[in-house]
Amino acid sequence: MPTKKTAPTRQSHSRQGFRTHERIVYPAHGVGQIVRIEEQEVAGFKLELFVINFAKDKMTLRVPTSKAASVGMRKLAPPEVLKKALDTLKGRARIKRTMWSRRAQEYEAKINSGDLIAIAEVVRDLFRSESQPEQSYSERQLYEAALDRMVRELSAVQDITETEAAKLIETNLLKGPRRTSKSADDDVREEAA
Repeated sequence: MPTKKTAPTRQSHSRQGFRTHERIVYPAHGVGQIVRIEEQEVAGFKLELFVINFAKDKMTLRVPTSKAASVGMRKLAPPEVLKKALDTLKGRARIKRTMWSRRAQEYEAKINSGDLIAIAEVVRDLFRSESQPEQSYSERQLYEAALDRMVRELSAVQDITETEAAKLIETNLLKGPRRTSKSADDDVREEAA
């Protein structure tokens, strides 16, 4: 189907509660910025689209303005949600005793939900301190994906660099209860015997 671009919409630069140049969260890709609202004609139908730029990924996404809510596009988290997400990092890891493949699917779903608190839960559950055993490759990939999403949103909300946001997240993770590795527990038991 051929698409024909028309000039950007000259009406108000606000649709569905979103404005041009506003930073938003798109669940599957994280933090992006609405660069413009434009109209395109596709198969004889005129569509009004948000043009969203994800600078870090070097990607541009076009989302019909009428579908913004149904795809889960949202504004950046307000300060109280951000605080709750950072507090979540301080909590005890909740790792279900199910097969890794099932847990991995659940973690992936939480990451792609765009819900900052759910993403913080993944970061908390998959975090490994230096005293803990190495993660598997797939565990590490999910952890890094969740951490990246959280870093980007924290950076955008608090207007700090991503490095500063990562340090803030790590500081909160280290305030949580210590998780020890099984081998460290075994060593303690052997020394006591």
